[in-house]
Amino acid sequence: MASVKLTNVKKIYDKNVVAVHDFNLEIKDKEFVVFVGPSGCGKSTTLRMIAGLEEISEGTVEIDGEVVNDLQPKDRGIAMVFQNYALYPHMSVYDNIAFSLRLKKTPEDVIYDKVTKAAEVLGITEYLMRKPRALSGGQRQRVAIGRAMVRDSKVFLMDEPLSNLDAKLRNQMRAEIILLRQKLDTTFIYVTHDQTEAMTLADRIVIMKDGFIMQVGTPDEVFEMPDNLFVAEFIGAPKMNIIKTELVLENGNYYVTPFGAKIPVDGDKGKALADRKVKPGPVLLGVRPEHINLAKAADHAIPCTLVVDEMMGSELHLHVDTEDGTRLIVRVPTLELDKEERKALTVGNKLHITFGGKAMHLFDPETEKNLLA
Repeated sequence: MASVKLTNVKKIYDKNVVAVHDFNLEIKDKEFVVFVGPSGCGKSTTLRMIAGLEEISEGTVEIDGEVVNDLQPKDRGIAMVFQNYALYPHMSVYDNIAFSLRLKKTPEDVIYDKVTKAAEVLGITEYLMRKPRALSGGQRQRVAIGRAMVRDSKVFLMDEPLSNLDAKLRNQMRAEIILLRQKLDTTFIYVTHDQTEAMTLADRIVIMKDGFIMQVGTPDEVFEMPDNLFVAEFIGAPKMNIIKTELVLENGNYYVTPFGAKIPVDGDKGKALADRKVKPGPVLLGVRPEHINLAKAADHAIPCTLVVDEMMGSELHLHVDTEDGTRLIVRVPTLELDKEERKALTVGNKLHITFGGKAMHLFDPETEKNLLA
């Protein structure tokens, strides 16, 4: 088992195109860390530098305390699972899993023991004599994971391993990776563009944009207290509503004034603003869809019009327009609605919404930094 440390790591391609900027991160032994971000953010490039598949332009990568910049991938003590499985089509499942062991001239009885144990853990014992073309996508991915398992590696690297699977199979494989992690009890570094995968799998999440780290934290930390506007909008589904408004200070109390309403910023968030002596002025107000409530008309309620009603099974996603044309999303559990309330949620109908100060996030409109983080 091993820790991984990246210090001032940078990747520069031809013509001074910087793909990864000054990447610094320490990953603990047996930790499951997920790199997440949109396409082109540098997450896979960073993973490939750790693996030795991309040259490191600047900085150092250490695995188990040893700098591995100049080591070949096979000498780094890592195992990698690729997005496209990378199985040999002419070989059986057994031979695919055994391939790296045979390259090392491992005795056949040891190979048999390792392959059958990995197959049992992954639930693919009955497929060992089949060729990859006779397997489903999920079964092929298990074979690719099995091939990594038998190498007894210090670190597991996974590059978007579920992106080629359908939604139902992705959910199933996520659960299987969680169980696999419990059985192997080793260090995992996992790359995905899917924030649901990141939130469900990770001990810590590294959120990237344009080659920069935007935030590192536990799933709870990045959801509850995003460092900046990018993280706030990227983490959470549907994404956070962002509203241009004003922060006002009256008699020592802070308020925001979206759409003519006056809502106190109370509790710990109000105290944080006071402790930091945040000045009144324009702010970006963030409210997650699940923190907005349907309400009856009142002085503090915000009037709006329902424009889209998405039925998601256990919940409704209501897209509403406020009187100034701002589009918001409201997430409503269907179990909370009686028949009359559900009937009222018809496109074109007028609604009223409310949200409290404890649910708010406030961002500087210039720096996009969270004023409360």
